[in-house]
Amino acid sequence: MYVRRLELVDFRSYERVAVDLEPGPNVLVGANGTGKTNLVEALGYVATLGSHRVATDAPLVRLGATSAVIRCAVAHDGRELLVELEIVPGKANRARLGRSPARRARDVLGALRLVLFAPEDLELVRGDPGERRRYLDDLLVSRQPRYAGVRADYERVVKQRNALLRTAYLARKTGGSRGGDLSTLAVWDTHLARHGAELLAGRLELVAALGPHVTKAYDAVAAGKGAAGIAYRPSVELADPVADRAALAEALLAALAESRSAEVERGTTLVGPHRDDLTLTLGPLPAKGYASHGESWSFALALRLAGYDLLRSDGIEPVLVLDDVFAELDAGRRERLAGLVGGASQLLVTCAVDDDVPAGLHGVRYSVGEGEVRRAG
Repeated sequence: MYVRRLELVDFRSYERVAVDLEPGPNVLVGANGTGKTNLVEALGYVATLGSHRVATDAPLVRLGATSAVIRCAVAHDGRELLVELEIVPGKANRARLGRSPARRARDVLGALRLVLFAPEDLELVRGDPGERRRYLDDLLVSRQPRYAGVRADYERVVKQRNALLRTAYLARKTGGSRGGDLSTLAVWDTHLARHGAELLAGRLELVAALGPHVTKAYDAVAAGKGAAGIAYRPSVELADPVADRAALAEALLAALAESRSAEVERGTTLVGPHRDDLTLTLGPLPAKGYASHGESWSFALALRLAGYDLLRSDGIEPVLVLDDVFAELDAGRRERLAGLVGGASQLLVTCAVDDDVPAGLHGVRYSVGEGEVRRAG
């Protein structure tokens, strides 16, 4: 799989730009702030319907414009598919596949499989659990797009349940005689358990498959200096980590019942996949708080490379993006990384200085600046 062409209209700093890309390595070179990351961010948005840099869509639309458009032509197995997304902040995005309107924007998920590694990924190791949950869920959707619906359904239930608990909490705080009406909470418990069990099962299966790839990737990047591992840490007690969905739903219902008084007291949902975490370890120690800067970088990179290898093992090789990564690595890690990714079906690299990219990554060079992208040579 590779992206043959990318077109942007009113996306970030670009009023309009079109770039023809090639299989193999593509290196985008330009000074900081000239729009290199904007290009790969747009591709990441097509692959995940989210940005790796911001939490909302508004910053993606060029100042003064009301919407932004991303078009990309994706080639796979001798066929080409045109994917188009119109981003309208505050409204539902519109999507087209092969020039035909899609019923929902998430219907484009799976059309482009892409793994993106960027400086922000250091938060996978050092940041809050939400960063690691998002990593898992994005990878889960990349492998099985139907989980986009599962994820959306679960988030909707948690939002509704939290609203109910919050109303009850505020009623109690203001001295309401009934302390808020919680008569429908049991209904939302059932919905949360059903959708939560589906999401939890997907994550557990994913982590089991991903673990060996993480260990292997870290070993390769760090040249054998430390053994990396991952483990899923649920917010509910699981008697069997490979339990079926019915058993997971029962575990969630039991945990919700046990935490009911605490949830009412605090006005929020305290158990479920939205409270889980992915534990990262180096040897016997947790990576967070103990790993050095270089080890943290290596672990974050290993997580992305592991996802890339796992997607490849499914039979469709994804596009691999390294956004401003080589400048952050020492010479040894640069060369080892180049050796690991040089054979990708399509590799997109952004850098401010061409010399930061190892010579082994020969390929097409592009000069990025002043709202334009020019092919070099």
